[in-house]
Order: sequence, then structure tokens, then C-alpha cells
Amino acid sequence: MASKMASFFAAVLALMLVSQAFVQEASGAGECGKTPIQSAAASLSPCLSVAGNAKAKVPPSCCTKVNALLNGTPKCLCAVLLSPLAKQAGIKPAIAITIPKRCNIKNRPVGKKCGSVTPSHEAQDD
Repeated sequence: MASKMASFFAAVLALMLVSQAFVQEASGAGECGKTPIQSAAASLSPCLSVAGNAKAKVPPSCCTKVNALLNGTPKCLCAVLLSPLAKQAGIKPAIAITIPKRCNIKNRPVGKKCGSVTPSHEAQDD
């Protein structure tokens, strides 16, 4: 009987956690506001070729997208760069976080960090 009760409570707890995650996603709670992080990441697709190469010239279309993201939801950029989706795409966060500077975006976040990620030395030499 005790094991059935423990299983029941575990199932209820799991259901509550899943429900809470769904509600947060549906209400847009998160670093990207009401925009799902996948959509924010997709909007940065023009930056994909330079997110792993500190020496690559950043295309204007990438700078436009990054600037728009920083103007709307600045924390979203870090959320995208540190997401599992970015890792799967082969993005190197330590290089990718240098894109606003490489685009000469004036309103970029102060400092050169996204959480515990700092730019690589290679990227700082630009």
C-alpha cells in the first residue's frame, strides 16, 4: 500500500512539473519574453556561419537580427547562445557572444559574458 501511495505522489509531482513547464512556455515566461527560444534562435540563422569562427566577417543581416534582439529582449541572446539547441548547431558560445561587438552595436550588454561563458582569447583579438 505504501509503495502504491508513493507511486501516486510521484506521478502527481511529475504531472505538476510538466504542467508548470507547459504553462511557462505557453505564457511566454522566460528570457525571450513571449517568443519561444526556438524562434529566437531561428531568427539568428544569418549568424550561424560566424558563431563558431572569430575571424569571419559578420554579415549585415546577422547584425540586424542581433541588434533587433538586443533592443527587444537583451537577455534572450544569452539564453539562445547557451541553449542546447545552439550546442547542437555547433555554436561556440565564447565566440558567438562577441558578435554584438563585431557588429559595432552600441547598445550591447556591458561586459563580455553570458553566464559563466566569456569570449575566447581568439575572439577578443578582433
